[in-house]
Amino acid sequence: MGMRLQFMVVVLAGFMLAGCAEDLGLDQHGRKVTAEQLQGQWLVINYWAQWCKPCRTEIPELNLLNEQLKNRQAQVIGVNFDALQGEPLREAADSFDIRFTVLASDPAQRYGLPRNDVLPVTYIVDPKGALRERLVGEQTAEGLLSKLSVLQSQE
Repeated sequence: MGMRLQFMVVVLAGFMLAGCAEDLGLDQHGRKVTAEQLQGQWLVINYWAQWCKPCRTEIPELNLLNEQLKNRQAQVIGVNFDALQGEPLREAADSFDIRFTVLASDPAQRYGLPRNDVLPVTYIVDPKGALRERLVGEQTAEGLLSKLSVLQSQE
């Protein structure tokens, strides 16, 4: 009986760990971003930094795009290039007036995003988690919406 109980504990712990591994960590406000929240969504993942001038003018376009994507199975996700965490991340996101989710943890490995040393850079990831597009340089809401529409029509 003891062995059976041990087995059940190991199985339950495995399920709990698997669930946690799927989460994407915290956002700029310290809220957990779960895999379920992003499941079945197209993701427009944008890397930005405070020292990047084009990022500063691109953020309002990404805010607009995120509004336009509501109820369209797509959303904008931000990632700070300098890997800011906690309060510094919140302060940086607030200074840019970012109104979309900014991940404290880099999702590059999860989605197979190549390392990029040029900013800004935006990746479009499909609902299956596959990288579909890499866009270097400043983007507009209109241009990203158009690119996303083309990719979605190919599904």
